[in-house]
Amino acid sequence: MTQRKPRLFSTPNLTRMAILAAAASILFLIEIPVVAFYKLDLSNIPVLLGAFSMGPAAGIVILALKSAIGLLHSSSAGVGELADFLMGAALVVPAALIYHRNKTRRSALTGMAVGTLCMAAVSVLANKYIMLPFYMGAYHMDMEGILQFAHVGGIDSEWKLLLLITAPFNLLKGAVLSAVTGLIYKPLSPLLHAKRR
Repeated sequence: MTQRKPRLFSTPNLTRMAILAAAASILFLIEIPVVAFYKLDLSNIPVLLGAFSMGPAAGIVILALKSAIGLLHSSSAGVGELADFLMGAALVVPAALIYHRNKTRRSALTGMAVGTLCMAAVSVLANKYIMLPFYMGAYHMDMEGILQFAHVGGIDSEWKLLLLITAPFNLLKGAVLSAVTGLIYKPLSPLLHAKRR
């Protein structure tokens, strides 16, 4: 007799998603300055944990809940939360899809590596078409003003900012998120998996 997978919105899964979303929301408030105006946060670790244990759809639900909670204290009229959601989804969905095809440590690491590359690519697009236009409008700055605010030597054009700062920062962020998730997933696995019903 085969065991059925627990439904996405079963009571155990809903409880886990709520707890992980709350943890992600708290981590979203803790930022570590890295370069220019980019800050590292670890809020997508609970999202990755949920996506690995319950599937990509659960990861998206947790990510969406984190973004919705973030709207309560947004300093960017929701624009930052939208960009964060898009970049988070670019990391989490490929990682979870690859892992769920073959649930091994190797596939988890491969998935997170692919997700990190996707996140870096989406970060360039999200910054170019969402974040930078928002900040230029909100603070009445042109691109030269943004570059001066970033204050990084040798960065004198939008594309240099995106390709030499934004993309590498998100590669670093993805690597950190992947490393921490890889270390804590197995020890937390009994708490993350719903009982079969």
